[in-house]
Amino acid sequence: MLLKDREYEVDVVDIGQGGVGIGKHDGFTVFVDGGLISDKLKVKITKSKKNYAVGEIVEIIEKSPFRVERVCSDKLSDCGGCQIQELDYQKQLDIKTNEVKQTISRIGKLNDTLVHPTLGMENPFRYRNKAQFPIQKIDGKTVIGFYKKKSHDVIPTDKCIIQHDVNDKIIKIIKTYIKAYNVSIYDEKTHTGVLRHLVTKVGFETKEVMVVLVANGKKLPYLNELASVLKENVPGFKTLVLNTNREKTNVILGKENKVIYGDGKINDYIGDLVFEISPLSFFQVNPSQTEVLYNKALEYADLKENDTVFDIYCGIGTISLFLAQKAKKVYGVEIVGDAIKDAKINAELNKLENTEFFVGKAEEVVPKLYKEGKTANVVVVDPPRKGCEESVLDTIVSMEPDKVVYVSCNPSTLARDLAYLDERGYKCKEIQPVDMFPHTMHVESVALLCRD
Repeated sequence: MLLKDREYEVDVVDIGQGGVGIGKHDGFTVFVDGGLISDKLKVKITKSKKNYAVGEIVEIIEKSPFRVERVCSDKLSDCGGCQIQELDYQKQLDIKTNEVKQTISRIGKLNDTLVHPTLGMENPFRYRNKAQFPIQKIDGKTVIGFYKKKSHDVIPTDKCIIQHDVNDKIIKIIKTYIKAYNVSIYDEKTHTGVLRHLVTKVGFETKEVMVVLVANGKKLPYLNELASVLKENVPGFKTLVLNTNREKTNVILGKENKVIYGDGKINDYIGDLVFEISPLSFFQVNPSQTEVLYNKALEYADLKENDTVFDIYCGIGTISLFLAQKAKKVYGVEIVGDAIKDAKINAELNKLENTEFFVGKAEEVVPKLYKEGKTANVVVVDPPRKGCEESVLDTIVSMEPDKVVYVSCNPSTLARDLAYLDERGYKCKEIQPVDMFPHTMHVESVALLCRD
C-alpha cells in the first residue's frame, strides 16, 4: 500500500477508461491522469486504497516514445474532450484494437474471433460536425468553451482542433452579441439567467451551418440582428434557432424550438445519400468515418436484391437507407418518435420506397412485428451503450436470419451480446473496429455473425 502525499516512481503500462494511465510501482497499481504508455513518472499519491492508488504527475522522468506534442493550447489540457491527444495516433488505434480484442476475450470468452486493426483517419482533426458549448459567467466575464474534467466549470475555448473550424468564427460572434446586448447568462446552481448553451451543426459536404442558442426561457434580445451578423460573416450559415430548456438538467437541448432565421434545418450527405438534420436530430458526428462504418456494415450484410432486413435501433434511418439501396425491403425500429419522423423524411428525400419505420421500444416492437409475420434474413442492430435487450436477441434468434450485423459503441456490451448469440447458434466471424472519435478512448465496432 502506498502512502498518501508521498512521491513514487511509476511506470505506465496501459491506458484505462477515460484515458487514465495505468501505472505500476513495485507491482502496485497507480492510476495517473495524463500518464501515457511507457512513461516513467514521479507521482504524488492523492488517494490510497488497499489494492490501488491514485496520483498526479509531479515530473516526467522519461517520456514515452509515443508521447507527441499537443496540437491545441496547453490552456485546454484540463478539457474533458481529447483524453489521449498527446498519444501518437497510430498508437491510439493500436490501443483501441487491443481494447476490443481483450474485451471480446475477457467478457465474451470468444477467443477465436478475428478482430481487424482499427480503421483510422488520414487527418484526425477538425472532424466533428456538431459542437455543444456551455456558457458561463466567471468573475463577471462571459466564458464560452468546454467543461473542465470532472466538473461543470467552463474552460474558455476560442478554437477546438476536433471541431469544424467554422466554430471559431461563431464563438467570436456570440461573445460580441452577448456583450453588445448585455445578454443574461444562465447560472446552473441558482437556475437563474437565460443563455445556457451554444450548439452548432455543420454539413461537411453541403457546408450548411446551423446555430442553436439554448435558453432558460423563450426570449433572447436582438436575435434578428444576430442572424444578420451570422449571415454576413459565417460562410454557409443557413439557420438560427432558439431552443428552450427550463429544466434543471444536464441534458443540453429542450424539446421546444423557435426558428429565428432560415427553416430550422440543414442537409448533409453520407456517401450518395442526403439527410435532413434538425436541432434535435441525432446524426453521427464524424461524417467521413460514418461512411467507413456504414460501408463496412453494408459489406458484412452482403445484401442481394431479394433480401429483407430488420434495422433495429435505426435512429433517423442512416443505416436503413444504406441497406435499402441493396435490399428488397428494410424495416426500421426506433424508440424516439422524432427520429422516426426524420427517417421517413430522409427516405423520401432519397426516393427510397422500400423502407418501413416503426416507433417503440425494440424489446416490444420487434417481437410484435415478428408475431405479425414480418421477418428478415438479415438483421442489423445499432443499440445504445447498454447493448441489446435479451428479448430483442431472442427474437432475432427466433427469426433465424442468415446473418446478423452488430454495430456497437461499447466493446463490453458487444462482447456480452455476442456471447449470448454464440450460445444460440450465431458465431461471430469477424469484428472491424472504426475510430469515430480520434484522441478519445471511444471506439465503434462492426461485427459479423452467421448462423451455424
